[in-house]
Amino acid sequence: DRTMPLSRHTGQIPESTWTLGFREMTEPWKGAVGCLGVAIFFAMTIGIISWQALEQSPEEWVLRGRDAGMLWERGRGALLLRALPAGRPVLAIAVGSVPATEPPPPRDRCWHDGGQFCYSWEEDAELRLSLEPPAAPGTECYGVRWTPLRPDVTLKDCFSMANVSWYGGPSIRAQRWPLNSAESPAQPLVSGDLSTNPNGFGPVLERYFLGSTGVTVTVALDMSLLLSLESHRQFCLETPAGQAEPLHYQLCVSADVAAARRHTASAPAGHLMRNFPPCRSPIWRYHGPEGSAAKIKRGLRSLARRLKRHRLQEGVVALGERGTAILADAVRPSCHPLGTWGVWCSSPTNPYSCLSHLQDLVPSERRKRQAPALVEPLELSITLSPYASVTSPLFLRSLRGGEAAGYWLSRQPRLGGSSIPLLTTWKGQLCARLNVTSEAALHWYLARARRLRQALGATYVAFEGVEGNSFLEQDVPAPSELAGDGYTKVLAVALATLGNGTVVSAGTRSSHLPLFVQMSPLHSDWSHAGLKGLIPSVLHYSLLGYNFFIPDAVGGSVAGATPGDPELFVRWLQIVTFLPVMAFRTPPWLCCDSWVLNLTRQCIQRHRDFVVPLLLKYSEEWQSLGYPIFRPAWWLSPMDPVAFTIEDEFLIGDEVLVAPITEKGQTWRDIYLPGEGHLWLDTNTARVFDGGTTLRNYSASLAEVPVFVK
Repeated sequence: DRTMPLSRHTGQIPESTWTLGFREMTEPWKGAVGCLGVAIFFAMTIGIISWQALEQSPEEWVLRGRDAGMLWERGRGALLLRALPAGRPVLAIAVGSVPATEPPPPRDRCWHDGGQFCYSWEEDAELRLSLEPPAAPGTECYGVRWTPLRPDVTLKDCFSMANVSWYGGPSIRAQRWPLNSAESPAQPLVSGDLSTNPNGFGPVLERYFLGSTGVTVTVALDMSLLLSLESHRQFCLETPAGQAEPLHYQLCVSADVAAARRHTASAPAGHLMRNFPPCRSPIWRYHGPEGSAAKIKRGLRSLARRLKRHRLQEGVVALGERGTAILADAVRPSCHPLGTWGVWCSSPTNPYSCLSHLQDLVPSERRKRQAPALVEPLELSITLSPYASVTSPLFLRSLRGGEAAGYWLSRQPRLGGSSIPLLTTWKGQLCARLNVTSEAALHWYLARARRLRQALGATYVAFEGVEGNSFLEQDVPAPSELAGDGYTKVLAVALATLGNGTVVSAGTRSSHLPLFVQMSPLHSDWSHAGLKGLIPSVLHYSLLGYNFFIPDAVGGSVAGATPGDPELFVRWLQIVTFLPVMAFRTPPWLCCDSWVLNLTRQCIQRHRDFVVPLLLKYSEEWQSLGYPIFRPAWWLSPMDPVAFTIEDEFLIGDEVLVAPITEKGQTWRDIYLPGEGHLWLDTNTARVFDGGTTLRNYSASLAEVPVFVK
């Protein structure tokens, strides 16, 4: 080998000569050459690292569409959504379920499909991004699906609130608009009763989030989901630990926040919503004597006489569940505990705690004669619930077997065993809950609700206790059809068959149904748990499609720091005047001076003459296009960051702006007029102002509410 001719110039030093010379070097020279080699090695290494740092961006495109694209940010392990062509930041998703420092490889496992990107973190999770058909022209959608590769992997994606205002999701106690200032630990995204669990989620929610950058996040319905809210930082979607469920949601990006809401709108079924008007008359909640049916009847007639005396004779008197149960017990011919199983009898200890006495009622002729006398000339609303006391004869008889045994929610029986009723508490009493998966049980329940409504001459029937998952509350496996908010959805569909005068206490996946939704009770104070939370709740309900709601009674129904505050009553009254229904708990002649009584009459008249026609007009738009009736300021100013955080104003359609006072003792406020290029007329002063501007320190006396017409 040493004698082979070299393909180099003759000046090349032969290896043997070089080796011999090196051996003959002195020790100092050997050390110098060695140091030089080490220095060259380190210099090359640093150069390569520097080149990689300069040449390789910390962000790498992983999927690109026509109008947007998704990137992977190496430093923190985050998915970024950006609008094209300018690269406008839309959304940042921090990935909490995989090693954040490990970037996706240059090779895409779905490289053969230009509409997908796939990558697997070995032994952890697999990520699949996909371009999906757009919901509407002008929008682009991406599917995000995480699949765990081990049963102990918890999938968690967190959506940044930095420079993004978020709306939608769950209702909460002390409702905020936007959600950015809300705080909640990780808990199941399931509707609940805020009066019994104030730290949980409220009765109206959807798996839909809307960002001010024009992005929507819609979570799949067929998966268990936890949601956490970290104030001004992020909100996180998470799968339950140990269940090895995928995390699947869709991202859609539009030009702006209003366009994003319009693009995701879905019109309700027209045949269901037809002839579903707002309530033209106010609701007066009955809180008189309830010791017996005779006392209730006298109390109802007394309230009707007082309303007539104060020239408030038109309206609806709402009777609670206890009063409804007492009247139901009185109109039945007799109670036979061991007779027909359909007879409901009173509990001997507390007969009115649950709806345990929906009896077989009197013949139709007697019902028709008896009913109008209760509150004539007013209308009557009664209250029911899907709960039955465990001490009621009906429930006790159902334990003996037969068809009635399947009428209550039950634990899943073991192989060869029998089902056991799933007991829960309702208003402090131990109860069973109606089994909505049984067609026979629903038919029986609805038939008796119709008969009771007819027997008492009621125009409206309100159903409490629709929200919540009884299985989840007791950590018991639920049937697949009742997972998540399945109970609320199934029961709402059934109750919608009772007609347009039906009120429910919760809404999820049911905004298309002809149902009024009762808002959660608010505190009688000026906080976000009281008056300040009313407009954020209005905007939240309407954004999710629940436009026909019944707000809490004027002044609030939960005792607050300032009970009987006339100023609070007036400011509350001024807001509900512009909502679908006006509801009262305390009559104005009991809480306030005569001028407040006169103001109440004026507000009721304004609601009937001005607001109801507006609501009917925009309900047609809602039914045809799916747009909310009550709209935030950004609906007309979708690019103005000032509009994103306004929570004390609302629009009715596109043409009326309501900007009430929500601070105690104030007679002025700043008012943002949305819609640059529009003109707004103050209905109080007839002054005209430009849209896209803010009126500073605008005057509004206690007797006035600023209302502008476009």
